[in-house]
Amino acid sequence: MLEIERKFLVDNNKWKPSVAGEKIRQGYLSTDKERVVRVRTKGDKAFLTIKGKMQGITRTEFEYEIPVNDALALLKMCLNYPIEKTRYKELHFGKWWEIDVFEGENEGLLLAEIELQHENEQVQLPGWVGEEVTQDLRYYNSYMSQTPYSAW
Repeated sequence: MLEIERKFLVDNNKWKPSVAGEKIRQGYLSTDKERVVRVRTKGDKAFLTIKGKMQGITRTEFEYEIPVNDALALLKMCLNYPIEKTRYKELHFGKWWEIDVFEGENEGLLLAEIELQHENEQVQLPGWVGEEVTQDLRYYNSYMSQTPYSAW
């Protein structure tokens, strides 16, 4: 499966959640250039995700649901800092946006992501969207698990 997404900073003064968010805790078993292996708990579910090397804004992604107890054990094996965040979903001009409000070592950061059908797909940006950071690797969760936002 292909993942094609763009990332943006969120203006905290312009965006307020309109729905309840979902707590996410995740960690990384591998963060090298060729692949990222992530374990995540989200609500009462858990997932193991393998992402391939980025090519533009596209990469391969495989995600599998796993038992929560397995995920909790794997999280203890993860590298460096866990990623803790609350995710909100907002519909804007027919497209779902995911807004992540980070906690812990990445507190103060708000990011929005939108998944696309193809790299050149045009999207209408909500008024609360700020600078695009798709090409800035510092804003990838795998990077922030090694060098958190609070250390920049």
